[in-house]
Amino acid sequence: MVKSPHSLRHEAQAIVSLSAIFAFRMLGLFLILPIFAVAALQYTDATPQLIGLGLGAYGLTQALLQLPFGLLSDRFGRKRIIIAGLCLFALGSLCAAFATTIQGLIFGRFLQGAGAIGSTIMATLTDLTKVENRTKAMAVIGLTVGVSFSIAMVLGPILYQQIQLPGIFILTAALAITGIAITLGVVPTPPKLIQQYDQKNAWQVIKGILRNKELMRLNLGIFTSHALLTACFTVLPRLLTQQANFTLGTQWHFYLPILGGAFIAMLPFIIIAEKYQQMKPMLIGAIITLLLSLCSLSLWHSTLWHYAIALFAFFTAFSFLEATLPSLVSKIAPANHKGTTMGVFSSCQFMGIFCGGTAAGVVQSIWAMDTVFIFCAILTTVWLLFAFKMRPPADLKTRLIPLTTLDCAQAQILTQQLNMIKGVVEASILLDDGIAYLKVNNTILDKSALQTVTQAFVRE
Repeated sequence: MVKSPHSLRHEAQAIVSLSAIFAFRMLGLFLILPIFAVAALQYTDATPQLIGLGLGAYGLTQALLQLPFGLLSDRFGRKRIIIAGLCLFALGSLCAAFATTIQGLIFGRFLQGAGAIGSTIMATLTDLTKVENRTKAMAVIGLTVGVSFSIAMVLGPILYQQIQLPGIFILTAALAITGIAITLGVVPTPPKLIQQYDQKNAWQVIKGILRNKELMRLNLGIFTSHALLTACFTVLPRLLTQQANFTLGTQWHFYLPILGGAFIAMLPFIIIAEKYQQMKPMLIGAIITLLLSLCSLSLWHSTLWHYAIALFAFFTAFSFLEATLPSLVSKIAPANHKGTTMGVFSSCQFMGIFCGGTAAGVVQSIWAMDTVFIFCAILTTVWLLFAFKMRPPADLKTRLIPLTTLDCAQAQILTQQLNMIKGVVEASILLDDGIAYLKVNNTILDKSALQTVTQAFVRE
């Protein structure tokens, strides 16, 4: 049960501040994407396999620690965990900055990933926003991450010319420290939840999440999308250098208009998916678009225009999925275990980064670099087959019911009764403000039962 309502001001403050933290953190990670595959060749003992591992290394520790961080955030509070994660991220960035061998660089990347706070940030956002505003909130985070990605594609090559790879890692540490300041000074304190499932231990909760087929389809989706992104960038910088005569310092001229257009192009699809309840068709269409763009990159890239068209389609679809997948997960996640649910989701996301980078390094060391796109197309096809079985998400809304003063025991009983009503997907009591917070499916809601259960407690 939550302690405070979602005021418009607090929602806006939460969305802006958490988006900024996410953007600063991801900017630090994205800055190396357009230059790492070439810049890492200068390190001692560098090979294609180790470079691929270095690019995806932080994804492994992120994947392993997202779930523990999510569990800890459910128990000890979101903001403490966010700050601890940003500290680890800054430390890993400094280790990478002072590395002289590819092994040292990989270690720094592993330590960067130990700051596994993606799930906690997403859970914090869901704590502080209404369910009907959640897709918009996630879209804002997706957009800011997209903007960070675009900036990184432009700024990364320019910074590399000025301060080299170690300087970029030092800048990344500074961005993490900025995120700590925002967390302490700007992010609203999320409401605490009174646990309704005290008899369940953490592993039982995790098992329940893993058995949810709809959640696992979404988890597969985020795994695949980030595996594709990382795999593609193990080869794209080198291909543009070798085949299109771009230096690392000029590749941003190519990326900027493509990415800017792609992030604008995806916005109408988000509106259509949410406003007209067409989420499943839009999601399937985005996956098909990814598949076609990867096939194009593997077969038709004789000119720069071929690269541009294929990458525009790829990034439009990727941006749409980046905004919608976490929103869908947040709507399904149980209120008392949102941190854990988002932890599983984020673990899959970062495991995709690790597997994508590592697998792409192996593939290009055995076959040609172009073969990486074929590998990605096969992975996307598997995702598409699973996505076809997805259930269309229900149209959920938020209801706030003012209540008389309740003690904790009364609130627990009322919550259980509310959760048994047909059409009530989730119920929580806002004790401090005397409000029942309901997530409901209006099309099947038993309004008479809702009135009967709440009439003795409704505050006039």
